[in-house]
Amino acid sequence: MPIESPTLNIIEGSKEIALTGEETYAAKSKRSGEAKKGKVYIESYGCQMNFADSEIVAAVVKTDGYSTTDSETDADVIFLNTCAIRENAEQKIHHRLQSLKPLKRKNPKLVVGVLGCMAERMKQSLFEQEKIVDLIAGPDAYRSIPQLIELAESGQKAANVFLSLEETYADITPVRREGVSAFLSIMRGCDNMCSFCVVPFTRGRERSRPFQTILDELKMLSDEGFKEVTLLGQNVNSYHDEAGKVNFAELMYRASLIDEKMRIRFTTSHPKDISDELVSVIAERPNLCKFIHLPVQSGSTRILQLMNRNHTREDYLKKIEMIQSKIPDCALSTDIIAGFCTETEDDHQETLSLLEQVRYDYAFTFIYSERPNTPAAKKLKDDIDEATKQRRLQEIVALTKRISAERYAESVGKVYEILIEGDSKRSSEMWMGRADNNRVAVFPKTGKEKTGDFVNVRITSSTAATLIGERVET
Repeated sequence: MPIESPTLNIIEGSKEIALTGEETYAAKSKRSGEAKKGKVYIESYGCQMNFADSEIVAAVVKTDGYSTTDSETDADVIFLNTCAIRENAEQKIHHRLQSLKPLKRKNPKLVVGVLGCMAERMKQSLFEQEKIVDLIAGPDAYRSIPQLIELAESGQKAANVFLSLEETYADITPVRREGVSAFLSIMRGCDNMCSFCVVPFTRGRERSRPFQTILDELKMLSDEGFKEVTLLGQNVNSYHDEAGKVNFAELMYRASLIDEKMRIRFTTSHPKDISDELVSVIAERPNLCKFIHLPVQSGSTRILQLMNRNHTREDYLKKIEMIQSKIPDCALSTDIIAGFCTETEDDHQETLSLLEQVRYDYAFTFIYSERPNTPAAKKLKDDIDEATKQRRLQEIVALTKRISAERYAESVGKVYEILIEGDSKRSSEMWMGRADNNRVAVFPKTGKEKTGDFVNVRITSSTAATLIGERVET
């Protein structure tokens, strides 16, 4: 049953008009046979969820009679699907909008739209800062995009930044490119309220898709030939279908039965919610990948409390111990923020010591970037100078690179089943693929394999980010 469409808020100058969103996506059935309206170019930034959302947007506009294009110069509508997690992410969008001005001058009818988290955070002020922008739509407003385009084409500034308590887009089949791997969103929003994070304000409250819609989409992806699917959510561990009484561990178990040859991954996890039950299911089911991304953000309990992470250093390490006891060969990755408010040298050293203790395959590392209206921005002072932040970040990066190199070197001599994703970036004579534990491997082509094949590769050498090997027959 389709989800009820949200109210559509159209901003026209200083006047705000309320329309019902039902008349937008209801056009799906009526317009499917109409002539093509124009070409839409979509550019995605930020997390995997944004890339999955762009596939939703592509489905919505195609249903309404538009086609999509890979060329911005060929487009009638250009969408930038944005990230607001850090200031640098937003600055990229501002620079990108400036670069689109020549296209707008050449074609005044070109519609330029900003979608996603930055659109939701800035709302109407985005129109004021960036005159080139004709349309903005928040993460819960994608059903209304065809109507927003029509308003923008008529010369109005059009926006929908309504945050929904129900929207999951469960009834919309994303338009995916052909390939080996696919993303599948299982939930939206976040209730964790980490003090540094803008996501609860840009993506709204947490809500989960009905589990059967997820299993049905997995079956469709299997039938279409995808070999690997990543289940997405801001915090997948807290997935819960109340009607079906299915939690994330149960969902993963049922997902693994759809196609036992298809790999299943997931991201992102919150340490407070990862459970014994989930880790046991991953250990039990062979096609659930032995890799977990578990963001810690800091190794200091004092900083974790200021971050409102709802776990201590000791809690986190107990979860790591539980994972490693049940899945000894499980690969781990994490997120680290350097220079959070009031962070001392002792706090920083605790982060370095945690990295040494856990020994991640890799870490996504950032300096703290104050985001407007977050709890940290309202209650804490960003009191660490830029030079100190950068120095601490460099020390974290250097350590993680050393540990990664050591971890990858442990693979030399081992044989892994590699899913071939395509040519190596450095040579068309080499394949690139991933092991179950998410490690990237490259190896020479033999002429017997193709993209999408699972092959056994013996690792002969390694770097801090890549395994190098040769195919072996079993």
